[in-house]
Amino acid sequence: MKKTRNFIFALVLAALSFAVAGSAHAATSDDLDRDSKQALTQLYKTNTLAEELSHKAKAILVFPNIVKAGLIFGGAYGEGELRQDEKIDGYYNSVSGSWGLQAGAQSYGYVVFLMTDSAVQYIHDTHGWEIGVGPTVVLVDEGVAKNLSTSTMKDDAYAFVFSQQGLMAGLSIEGTKISHIKR
Repeated sequence: MKKTRNFIFALVLAALSFAVAGSAHAATSDDLDRDSKQALTQLYKTNTLAEELSHKAKAILVFPNIVKAGLIFGGAYGEGELRQDEKIDGYYNSVSGSWGLQAGAQSYGYVVFLMTDSAVQYIHDTHGWEIGVGPTVVLVDEGVAKNLSTSTMKDDAYAFVFSQQGLMAGLSIEGTKISHIKR
């Protein structure tokens, strides 16, 4: 049991080191633009509802790569962009912290479709948007997707998580803070 716990601790420590080292070398604007376009293309190929939402969304927040690691205490970090009217309207980072029964590391991407003008304005007016505070964000999983169509949407924002890789139990974007960054 002690060997297993030490192995998991070493794995998580290595993953956290990788995440910190990766975030210390921030992506360039061109990198984020390219990666965000690729992430959206991949999401639309695998999820037709996401593509339908993109046509009705006022703006789209794209985080192509989030790195998450933890052992009881955990964290996640990634950078992305806000796209509005087919243009880049700013660059953002996504930071979250967590604690509880967790161990491992993973990477994933997520996209938030902002459906109302007030949700877009909230992003612009705040100096850091915490998901769970402000506009209502619905995390779209397979169960939600079955009951959701572009005609039944009533919330401010819809989030899709994709490209999950790694080994970590549980995934949530609650408790995530999204802040504007300069590029």
